[in-house]
Amino acid sequence: MSGPLMSGPVVTLGETMALVLPAELGSLETVSSLRLGVGGAESNVAIGLARLGTAVSWLGRVGDDALGRRIVRELRAEGVEVRAIVDPAATGLMVKERRTPDATRVLYYRAGSAGSRLSVADLAELDIAGAALLHVTGITAAISGSALTALDVAVERAVAAGVPVSFDVNHRASLWGERDAGAVYRAIAARASVVFAGLDEALLLAPDARDAETAVRAIAALGPREVIIKLGADGCLALIDGELLRVPARAIRPVDTVGAGDAFVAGYLAERHAGLSPRTRLETAVTAGAFACLHPGDWEGLPRRAELALLDSPDPVTR
Repeated sequence: MSGPLMSGPVVTLGETMALVLPAELGSLETVSSLRLGVGGAESNVAIGLARLGTAVSWLGRVGDDALGRRIVRELRAEGVEVRAIVDPAATGLMVKERRTPDATRVLYYRAGSAGSRLSVADLAELDIAGAALLHVTGITAAISGSALTALDVAVERAVAAGVPVSFDVNHRASLWGERDAGAVYRAIAARASVVFAGLDEALLLAPDARDAETAVRAIAALGPREVIIKLGADGCLALIDGELLRVPARAIRPVDTVGAGDAFVAGYLAERHAGLSPRTRLETAVTAGAFACLHPGDWEGLPRRAELALLDSPDPVTR
């Protein structure tokens, strides 16, 4: 079953930070070189959508500093419509450490950052009523009280305007501390049309679930018509308009899995925006997620539409 072709852009909001990545394996105590990039869950999705040909707008706060200007430049260069509020606070920073080939640790320096100071007033920069879809994540809900309020108001405005809401749980335990993340996530999911979660995240929304299938059905009972559980190397399980679908992962040799979930979401939402069938959405999602795993950056490996078939090519050299 296919859906209608959607008009208007996808809109999203959240924090994007500067990203420092080591150029080699090892502890940050001893690596000799680092490279600078940018990353954030919502902006990763925005870039993924833009590369797949979907109009998309991103709203966020950046510092009045070189890192904030870099974020704006990078997102605009990728075709994202940027609605950036310049804030007196510093732009947040995240640092990756690859201690072994199979283990990546991400460190965050974001307390009081510009991005965490997102507020309801900032929503004036975003045309939610004219959007095809609003995409939000649990990270925005966690980074500050003002950001959570902004997210909540954005969701309410979307629902009131008949704009579907996409919610990726994207749980970060360190940001929540002792607060009850599950209750917040369930309240957002109940108003969303589309919910994405990893299996552990799904159990925060459906604590009585025994496995992925019972979790996907329990989340759907909250209200969303499309629930997708991201299962990493096992692909995904989805319940879309009452139909249960399983799609396997692509066979790859991953370099870095950070950002794969955002790529998955971008692939799904791009095909949803284009009115394609649920299975096509999921197949593009797992393919986009696989591409993200083949690059150490958060978004640099995201595919363009013409590249989606590359993983099917039997010939490693194209002439």
